[in-house]
Amino acid sequence: MQLQPYLFFSGNCEEALEFYKSVFGGKIVGLSRFKDMPPSEHGEARDGVMHATFESPSFTFMASDGRPNTVYGEGRVSLSLGYDDAAQAERIFKALGQGGKVDLPFSDAFWGAKFGMLTDRFGIDWMVSAPLGKA
Repeated sequence: MQLQPYLFFSGNCEEALEFYKSVFGGKIVGLSRFKDMPPSEHGEARDGVMHATFESPSFTFMASDGRPNTVYGEGRVSLSLGYDDAAQAERIFKALGQGGKVDLPFSDAFWGAKFGMLTDRFGIDWMVSAPLGKA
């Protein structure tokens, strides 16, 4: 079994994927648009991303602009990134936070790690951590 995150965006999936590519490196593969599927009701989302996969050197997730006229659940999920190097973790935290909202600044945590939480400008929640003293 494999669990793989699938992120839904509100019409800005391709922009989000390009942003993550600039933050993490990696590539966007298998991008298809709603206009590529058989005729159906895709309305204004014709050019929207029906499906794509983001592959970085360390992780993979799938993404979409979602089915047109569909409201998705409000369950919250945070993507958690663990790094061996605190300096690299802090760099990623700062990059993800550009234009987003930092909920907990990246700093020393009581359990002996560096840790921070934020919501990026695309509404995705992230938790970033690294061991103390591994910079």
